Amino acid sequence: MRIHKLDGTDAFIVFDLDDAPHNIGITRLAPKILVDGATLLARSTTYLFATLEQQAGGASAGINATPDAREPAIAAFVAEVEPMVQEGVFLTEPGKGLSENDLASLRAADPRQSLDVAEGHSLLGTGVAVAATKALGRDALDGVTVAIEGLDATTSSVVSELAARGARITAVATAKGAIAVGDGIDADALLGALAEHGPAAIEQFGAEVTPAWKIFGAPVDVLCVGSKTGALTDAGAGAVTAKVVVPTGPVPVTAKALAMLRRAGTITLPDFVTIAGPMFASFPEEGATLDDVRLVVAEHVGAVLDEVLGHEDGPLLAACYRAEAFLRTWQDTLPFGRPLA
Repeated sequence: MRIHKLDGTDAFIVFDLDDAPHNIGITRLAPKILVDGATLLARSTTYLFATLEQQAGGASAGINATPDAREPAIAAFVAEVEPMVQEGVFLTEPGKGLSENDLASLRAADPRQSLDVAEGHSLLGTGVAVAATKALGRDALDGVTVAIEGLDATTSSVVSELAARGARITAVATAKGAIAVGDGIDADALLGALAEHGPAAIEQFGAEVTPAWKIFGAPVDVLCVGSKTGALTDAGAGAVTAKVVVPTGPVPVTAKALAMLRRAGTITLPDFVTIAGPMFASFPEEGATLDDVRLVVAEHVGAVLDEVLGHEDGPLLAACYRAEAFLRTWQDTLPFGRPLA
C-alpha cells in the first residue's frame, strides 16, 4: 500500500497495490479526510476487482478543505491528478463532498467509456436487490420486510429496486435519525421526500424520529447498511434480528460485528459483491444499454453468491478467499488485511 501526498493542495491518494496497471476509486472532500477510512475504501475496491478477475487495484483519494477553501482545493487537485487519469494510473469518481461537476474535467480525460453517471448509480440497487433475494433463497421479495440504514441520494436506487421486487420497506435511517412504519413506507413517496428534503425526508411521514442507530434493531428480514465504513459495530450487531445484512456501501461491518452476527446465524454479505453494480457502468460492452448492463450486474452478483452462500465460514469470508485466489495469480503477496472495519 502506498500513500501519495499531493504537492498543490492538502490532499492524498491511497494506492492499495504497489504495481497495479490501473488504480480505481472515489475521491472525497471534507475538512478532514482520514487516511484509515480511505485505506478501507481502497481495499474493498481491490477485492471488488479481484472478484471480477480484473488486474486492477483499489484507490481512494481525500481532499482536506474547509468550505471557504473548497474551490481552490478542488482546482489544485484536478490539475495535479489529471495526468494520472489520462495515463489510466488513477481513475476516480466523486464521493461524499464532491459533485460530478467538480471532477468534470477528470471525467473528460478518463479513458473509460462509461454510461451516464445517474445510470451508473442506479445499478447499486440492482446488485443489492439481487443479493437480498439470493441470500433469502427466494425468486422474488414479495412480502419481505427491509430496513435501510444510511439512505441518501446515492442509495435511492436501493429503494426503487427492492420495491420493484415486492419488498416492503418498514424502517429507514438517514443522517437525521430513523423511523419505523410497520405497514411499510410507500417507495415513491419516500423517494419524493428524499429528493425534496434530503435527510429530513424521514420527518415527512408522521412517524416518531429516533436516533439513527436504533434501526439496527428493526424487526425485519433484511437490514441494508452503508452510511459509512464501520457503521455496524459490535454494539449494533447485538440488536440485529434480521436474517440477512446487505451492504449498500463499502466496508460497513466491523470484524467484531461480523463475528457476533455469525454466532447469531445472521447472513452477512460481502460489500465488494453487493455494491459492485456501479462499477460495471464504467466498463460497459460497446453499444451496451443500461438494461444490458443491469442484466450483467444481476448475473455477476448472483453467480458469486451462488458460490459463497452456505460456506462454513460465511459468505463474506468465502468471498474474500475467492478474491484472494485471483490476487495470487498476479500479486507476489496479498495485501495485509481484509476489507473489514
